[in-house]
Amino acid sequence: MKVFRTLEAVPADFGPSAVTIGKFDGVHSGHRAVIATLDRAAAEQGLTATVITFDRNPLELLAPEKCPASLTGIEQKLDLLAGTGVEATLLLTFDRQTADLSPEDFVESILVDRLHARVVLVGTDFRFGAHGAGDVAALEALGRRFGFVVRLIDDVRPEGGRRVSSTWIRELLAEGDVAHAARLLGHVPTVRGVVVHGAKRGRELGFPTANLSPESEGLIPADGIYAGWLTDDGVRYPAAISVGNNPTFEGVPQKQVEAYVLDEDLDLYDHRVEIAFVERIRGMVAFSGIEPLIAQIAADVEQARVILS
Repeated sequence: MKVFRTLEAVPADFGPSAVTIGKFDGVHSGHRAVIATLDRAAAEQGLTATVITFDRNPLELLAPEKCPASLTGIEQKLDLLAGTGVEATLLLTFDRQTADLSPEDFVESILVDRLHARVVLVGTDFRFGAHGAGDVAALEALGRRFGFVVRLIDDVRPEGGRRVSSTWIRELLAEGDVAHAARLLGHVPTVRGVVVHGAKRGRELGFPTANLSPESEGLIPADGIYAGWLTDDGVRYPAAISVGNNPTFEGVPQKQVEAYVLDEDLDLYDHRVEIAFVERIRGMVAFSGIEPLIAQIAADVEQARVILS
């Protein structure tokens, strides 16, 4: 997948293209359905399938008090988009200049002049331009003027129920229901970050863990113990994962992510790893002492082994 991080990076002879536009936070199954439709439309007319997305949630600039936590970081999002098979992604910097573009300027400067769009796919509630002034009707009118066709995309609703959305997935992660979140995402919820030195309590207990830096990418699920995978340099290892502050001990930072790799003793310090959450085993609880804690960790490890086998 070609990635253009500025408008100026798009070659003058790019396209013509079929384009869809959105935040694509999480690149969930609804997004994947849109991109599959985009790919088909592009193939039918010999166009370049192109996604336009942003380097942040626009609310981060426009209404930070309403901006939710992102499901994925920028690089995670780009990797997930590449996995869909889309040919190109334009990653727009959502700054004040972008936010202030009128609907007409947005279409002319980006869709027409840079991407040479012939087909534009959007949802029925699509808004664009300064203050969300542009809607589908405005986009269709601009399409007639500039020579592209607008196609509307239906929402993805599992079994006719609730629409798949990043909001729903955030709710599930906040509950620790990573298995349901994975079904909506179309991939396992994952965080990515650098392994840092911790208090080494896991090693003292016989279960050494890889501690993720707080500056990680991806939305961390609810506190608890999970079965999942740790991936380092393309190699995937089964793991029992702890999320939280470990209430048995004092002074442990909130939302610490620690992964105990099953049956391996790896030196992962300073490695950039991915930790994927497959299934929640239990919530976080305080233990009366070290021995009950060790017994429970051993049980958690065995349950993780069964889940991942």
